[in-house]
Amino acid sequence: MMQKDVLKLVGHRVRDLRKERGWSQEVLGEKGGFHYSYIGQIERGEKNVSLLNLVKIADALSVNVTQLFAYLDDEEKYTESEADLQEIVRTLRTKKPHQVRLARNVVRELVNDIYEV
Repeated sequence: MMQKDVLKLVGHRVRDLRKERGWSQEVLGEKGGFHYSYIGQIERGEKNVSLLNLVKIADALSVNVTQLFAYLDDEEKYTESEADLQEIVRTLRTKKPHQVRLARNVVRELVNDIYEV
């Protein structure tokens, strides 16, 4: 994976987490102590953001810093089941929290029904 790809993947993850919360770049910038244009540069993969600043951004988003790297494993090879799970996760990443909870509940019901039959 090229270094520039890593910047873009992390930037896309920051953007997705920010949008998931309904925040503008200005809001995330204020919460993390950054100018909104810096957030934009990170999201576009134009800035090689420091680890300390990534920690501040993760804190502002109320996530673990490792969650900012969630897209980096998308190119790995998976078993058939793992590939299906990754597709489900990719789909749910763009959804609102209540939609994710609904999907979780549906999956639980499906799995419980399978074991009760």
